[in-house]
Amino acid sequence: MIKIIILLLVLIGLDPATIYAQKKILFVTSNQSFYGNTKISASNHFEEIVIPYDIFIKSGYTVDFVSPKGGAVPIGYINSSDSIQKKYLYDASFMDKLEHTMKPAEIIAGNYLAIFYSGGGAAMFGVAEDTTIQQIAREIYGRNGVVSSICHGTAGLAFLKDAIGNSLYKGRKITGYPDKFENRDMEYYKTFPFSMDEAIKNNDGNFVFSEEGLDGFFVVDGRFVTGQDPTSSSKVANEIISILRITGSKKNENMR
Repeated sequence: MIKIIILLLVLIGLDPATIYAQKKILFVTSNQSFYGNTKISASNHFEEIVIPYDIFIKSGYTVDFVSPKGGAVPIGYINSSDSIQKKYLYDASFMDKLEHTMKPAEIIAGNYLAIFYSGGGAAMFGVAEDTTIQQIAREIYGRNGVVSSICHGTAGLAFLKDAIGNSLYKGRKITGYPDKFENRDMEYYKTFPFSMDEAIKNNDGNFVFSEEGLDGFFVVDGRFVTGQDPTSSSKVANEIISILRITGSKKNENMR
C-alpha cells in the first residue's frame, strides 16, 4: 500500500520525502558527560530542549533526537520549579527519547523540515566535528529547511559547509553564547576544543551577540535561526515555525 502511495505522489509531481517531512524536526544533542578529560560535569541544557520541544509539539510537529553516539544523553540546568520543565522531567515518554537518542546513521535527512542544535556545555563536544550530522544539516538546508541553534548549541554549526565546500552560512548573522560571557580563566573553558565565536567567523559567518545578555536576543538571517542563550528559546522555536509556514505555503503554491 505504501509503495502505491509513493508511486501516485511521484506521478502527480510531488516529492514523497517532502510529504513525510512536513511535520518533523530534528534535535541535535551531545553525549558528553564531562568537560574534556576533567571531572567537571557537562550536560545538555534541559530548558533549551523542553521549551522549544513543547512549542513544536503543541504546533503539531513531531520531534526526534539524535546524538553523535546515539543512546542516552546527559541533561542538566534543570529548574523543577518551572512548570514546563517539571512537566517533561516527569514525562516518561519524553525522558525515554533522551535515553534512546538516534545515531546519525539512522537519520534520513529528507524526513525533516528543520534541524535544531540544543545547548548546554556538552554541546561544545563531539557534535560540530561529526561529519554525518554535518551532512544531515546540509541536506535539510538544501531542501529549503531551517538550520537553528541555541546558546552553546551554535557550536554545532562551526564547520558546516555546502556541497562544494563553501560555508553554509557565508556572510550570514549567527549568534550563540559568546566568549565575552564565558569564564575564560576557569578550567571548564580551557577544555573547549574551539572558540565558538572564532569558529563561526573562520567559517565566513558574521557572529553577533547582545552585549547585555539574558535579554532574549536571537537572530534570523534567511533560513538560519539562532539564539544567544536560554532566554531566547521560545523566540527561536516560534520563528522556526513561522519560516516553515512560509516555505510550506510557497511549496503548496508551486504544486498547483
